[in-house]
Amino acid sequence: MANIGISVSHCTVANNTLAQAQQLFEQGLAFQQNGQLEQAQALYEKILNLQPNHFGALHYCGLIAYQQKNYQLANELISKAIQFNPNNAAAYSNHGIVLKALKQLDAAAASYRHAIAINPNHAAVHNNLGNVLLELKQFDAAVSSYERAIAIKPDYAEAYNYRGVALQELKQFDAAVASFDTAIAFKPDYADVYNNRGNVLKELKQLDAAVASYNQAIAIMPDFAEAYSNRGNALQELKRLEAAVASFERAIAIMPNFAQAYTNCGNALKELKQLDAAIANHDHAIRIQPDFAEAYHNRGIVFHELKQVDAALADYERAIALKPDFAEAYHSRGMVFYELKQFNAALANYERAIALKPDFAEAYIDNGATLQNLNKHNDALQCYEKAFKIKPDIEYLYGTIIHIKMKMCDWGKVESNLAELKNKILLNEKAINPFDLSSLLDSLELQKKSSEIFAHHRYPDNYLLGSICKRPFREKIRIGYFSADFGQHPVSLLTAELYERHDRSKFDIVAFSFGYHPLSEIRNRLSAAFDKFIDVRDKSDQEVAQLSRDLQIDIAVDLGGYTKDCRTGIFACRAAPIQVNYLGFPGTMGAGFIDYMIADNTLIKPQFQIYYNEKIVYLPNSYMVNDSQRKLPEKQFKRQAVGLPATGFVFCCFNNTYKITPAIFDCWMRILKAVDSSVLWLKDDNYIASNNLKKQAELRGVCADRLIFAKPIKEYSEHLARHRQADLFLDTLPYNAHTTASDALWAGLPVLTCIGETFASRVAASLLNAIHLPELITYNFEDYEHLALKLAMNSTKLTEIKTRLEDNRFTTPLFNTRLFTKHIETAYTQMYKRYQADLPPDHIYISP
Repeated sequence: MANIGISVSHCTVANNTLAQAQQLFEQGLAFQQNGQLEQAQALYEKILNLQPNHFGALHYCGLIAYQQKNYQLANELISKAIQFNPNNAAAYSNHGIVLKALKQLDAAAASYRHAIAINPNHAAVHNNLGNVLLELKQFDAAVSSYERAIAIKPDYAEAYNYRGVALQELKQFDAAVASFDTAIAFKPDYADVYNNRGNVLKELKQLDAAVASYNQAIAIMPDFAEAYSNRGNALQELKRLEAAVASFERAIAIMPNFAQAYTNCGNALKELKQLDAAIANHDHAIRIQPDFAEAYHNRGIVFHELKQVDAALADYERAIALKPDFAEAYHSRGMVFYELKQFNAALANYERAIALKPDFAEAYIDNGATLQNLNKHNDALQCYEKAFKIKPDIEYLYGTIIHIKMKMCDWGKVESNLAELKNKILLNEKAINPFDLSSLLDSLELQKKSSEIFAHHRYPDNYLLGSICKRPFREKIRIGYFSADFGQHPVSLLTAELYERHDRSKFDIVAFSFGYHPLSEIRNRLSAAFDKFIDVRDKSDQEVAQLSRDLQIDIAVDLGGYTKDCRTGIFACRAAPIQVNYLGFPGTMGAGFIDYMIADNTLIKPQFQIYYNEKIVYLPNSYMVNDSQRKLPEKQFKRQAVGLPATGFVFCCFNNTYKITPAIFDCWMRILKAVDSSVLWLKDDNYIASNNLKKQAELRGVCADRLIFAKPIKEYSEHLARHRQADLFLDTLPYNAHTTASDALWAGLPVLTCIGETFASRVAASLLNAIHLPELITYNFEDYEHLALKLAMNSTKLTEIKTRLEDNRFTTPLFNTRLFTKHIETAYTQMYKRYQADLPPDHIYISP
């Protein structure tokens, strides 16, 4: 009986404890539901003192710990609760929530799956599992989870919302929009959905619709900082930059520690060319979030534009240290190395970016450009074609691919490519760099249109420095020459004597040099020729323009135009009251900020002025300046020494291979076939082009051995000297020989040209008129071939022309640099007088 008595007594105590615990638990739940967490927690702790394995108290204590953001304690408590009741779906579901907060995503997914195994019909658990899978980037599995949730609860707006986010990650943009629309149908005041929907519409480039969706989110939730920031991004893409900045600033006002909004605002300010303000915003983002890799990267881009390359590199390296898989930072770092001419370092960075992000079209393009500089043209083409496959509408890539194929004389699809290129330009597409177009199509209309597209896109007018106040008249006009090519480059070889001959009683001349050139004889000569020679490589476009203004430059002469390493942005900022396009780029700049273009009557007939945005300055002879102090060739080569046969007529063309079109090559091959034992001597530009040209010759019935390729010669004078082993220079169309024609004529080699309608196609004719040999100008390919054959087969006629050329070099205007200098100074003076008289730019005609 004693044993029974004792047993009864223990049961009574146990029952009392259970009853007390249950009562306390119910009170605790009431407190917790009312948000009185401390009171609820105190009651649960009393329960655990009475009954340490009480599932409910452990479970709900864990939930309170979660609500108090003590996630580790929550994990311990709910884990312990599950030990005592392993079949409770709610505990597993809540445990999943805690584990997700602890970033233990795989464990969270496992806990949700336990809950689903116990209770498969709980829609919220399927939704929460989808959210974890979304963070794990298991997007297909996430979509499946959301769809299970929707199957259980067809009006589950949250599940439709998150399914849309997952579909967006899967690039199923239309399906994502449909999912968001369904969420909105069930829950019209769901601000998050409108925000997410805006993000997908932005991906679809439906930017106005995206802005409208963000506006809806903001209307529902006026303090929705993320929606303001996202709207700013869409407005930035729409080039509504001031509105974008205002949207970012509103996001920041709502959420002062919103680092992403600060760096987004910095990006928009960069596009507005407010570079100091952009830096300040990125700085602020970094102060808020010191490990914000994207902010370092974005700041580095601004430093790069400011030409502060060391600071840019430091930021890119910091971004990569914080985020080792940051493909964009590697790409940006590669761009700095490319600009510094450290091509191998650039390649290493581009290749790393591509390894991290195999669909990175821009990195493929820049990798291709670097490979081109290393003369690896075929590898470069493969990069461009990969980029085109990834992103066929990427700006200017279509033309780049055609241009490099022409450089390699790969003419497989040239006719269809050019037909497509014409259509793209006419449709205002950003299809080709205007310089690349010059060698492809002889069309003034297309040349102008492509330049206008390029100028509007890349170099819009920049008003940050304001207008230039009218300056009082000065007796000495101050000329600024701007170039990346003050070194061993054709532009400098032509212009050196001009700078030396400028009348210092009437002109001050200043060089603004932004190219990388080692010390050399020509570089030293140029430095000495100017009153001031300023290296501005480390200055931004805006800083260079301001420096030019500070130096009171009256006329800024752009010697590069849209050629390699150009800095057109300087002129978009207005470096001087008068701005001139001269020599480097053979066509209109298509920009309102260039006032004049220097030309001549051969280059631009009056009826063609409508195809030039600039007013034309007509010099009386040729627009091209020359250096009459160049030494005449003294060295006498023998034919065999330069790879030529001992006998036979030698046609030559030392133009770049991208100027050789199938049409002109057809002419050349017909000429070779008609002239026995003749050869064609070409520039050895790259081995792929040489091999392709040999194959093309064979296809046209000409033995490949009749094409001879001239190896590069370091000494310029020796290159001039070897011209004398040729008999006749055959020009190209639509891009004539320019400096190469001048070289040939200076060396005593007649140049036969065919004139077209564009500037680039009329330069050789301009030179021939200035040296009084107009009979070497033809107007169609038939006459071109006929005259080539006539000169090859009539040695008397050719000798007569060579004799006249020899005499005319010193008696005609082409190589009379003193006369040319007077004429261009007269042009500058007339430009300046119009400015001082408050007259707008107009066509100027300089009399002989």
